[in-house]
Amino acid sequence: MSAMHEKRTVYLNGEYLPEDEARISIFDRGFVFADAVYEVTSVIDGKQLDFDGHVARLKRSLAELDIREPLTREALLDIHRELVARNDITQGLIYLQISRGNPGDRDFLFPSEDVAPTVVLFTQSVPNLVDAPKARTGIKVISIPDLRWDRRDIKTVQLLYPSMAKMMAKKAGADDGWFVQDGFVTEGTANNAYIVKDGTIITRALSNDILHGITRATLLDYAREAQMKIVERNFTIEEAQSADEAFITGASTFVTPVVEIDGTAVGSGEPGRIAIRLRELYIQEARKAAI
Repeated sequence: MSAMHEKRTVYLNGEYLPEDEARISIFDRGFVFADAVYEVTSVIDGKQLDFDGHVARLKRSLAELDIREPLTREALLDIHRELVARNDITQGLIYLQISRGNPGDRDFLFPSEDVAPTVVLFTQSVPNLVDAPKARTGIKVISIPDLRWDRRDIKTVQLLYPSMAKMMAKKAGADDGWFVQDGFVTEGTANNAYIVKDGTIITRALSNDILHGITRATLLDYAREAQMKIVERNFTIEEAQSADEAFITGASTFVTPVVEIDGTAVGSGEPGRIAIRLRELYIQEARKAAI
């Protein structure tokens, strides 16, 4: 952050602190083993989008890794709201991370139950979250072999390979990557992947192979209510390239059209009608339900 920016207030283990005063131990398991989970919640009009979905997924991630739940839903909501107020966030994101904590040394074995989880939250102001330039132009993606571990349904902080994939995409002059496993698209680096053919929305079914996207779940609910046809199944890069439209969903991207895959234009090469409609629908409905 530049000197012109005021310091953010962040949350660490029960305290609200200036960002440069927040400290965690070098022995924290989040740092040493990526033994931590996270969530990112969008903020529009100073309110949380899909908050309960994020809390439910957080609880599930913690349970899958046997990390104890340090805070209730109500306490988490209070912290989110306090950070929004203290940092004057109108549009932006709140990042939440919970690690297994600091056992005081490095050991592969999990520490005893009395080691408290480390809880960190911070805000990111994104003034054009709703009116994002990429939503108007669409994004270009490249296919990348999916070399991640097999429990992508747990939202852990081990994001090295998605980070490498983002860099591969950047080097190739694209915006993002779509992971491919056994010939089929799994998901994007930080988002779920979709194609549209003859008016039908096609996206991979939920399993351990992909993250159970909160924006995905909410958007599909809204799409069903709007009488749109949805099929959950695997699809290939070739099928995606010959689709009428493609798009991604994620907490920070909402619904963003994909206009090119591995150098091949999708449909007209412009953001598709259904993707544009779904973005409007999602923002409108999520805004109404925000807390």
